[in-house]
Amino acid sequence: MESLHPRIRLLWIAKGAIASIVLGLLLVAVDRWLITVPTVAIAALVAVGLLLGIVYAVRLYQIWKFEIQSDALYLERGVVTFVETAVPFVRVQHVDTQFGPVERALGLSSVVVYTAGSRNADVRIPGLTPDRARELQHTLRDLAVESEADDAV
Repeated sequence: MESLHPRIRLLWIAKGAIASIVLGLLLVAVDRWLITVPTVAIAALVAVGLLLGIVYAVRLYQIWKFEIQSDALYLERGVVTFVETAVPFVRVQHVDTQFGPVERALGLSSVVVYTAGSRNADVRIPGLTPDRARELQHTLRDLAVESEADDAV
């Protein structure tokens, strides 16, 4: 099983920090316009949110794994709810490499595998270097084409 690049933790920690700051701003707004919320309580909630975000990001990084086997792409992920996914190559429609501005700043990319079907019709593998993402994209595309030929009648 292959792990993600360690820098993905920074992205996940940043998302947790943003959520904590938004929570703090909402509590400040409640304090200002609705009811009095002690400043210590606001600071404590933001601090706890930041701590939980860091713990969550570290734990998610430890759990998130993927593997290419002969018949499918296998993924394991999740902290609260653990999810194991198998994406048979026969079901792969197309594969994209994506990287937003924050990912680019961290030198990371994601691979998105689109599958036939309606339930969770795409699978995202975050936290890859751009070179690894392109390599994985080409490998998955080639395996999907091979499996399509093997599946033909």
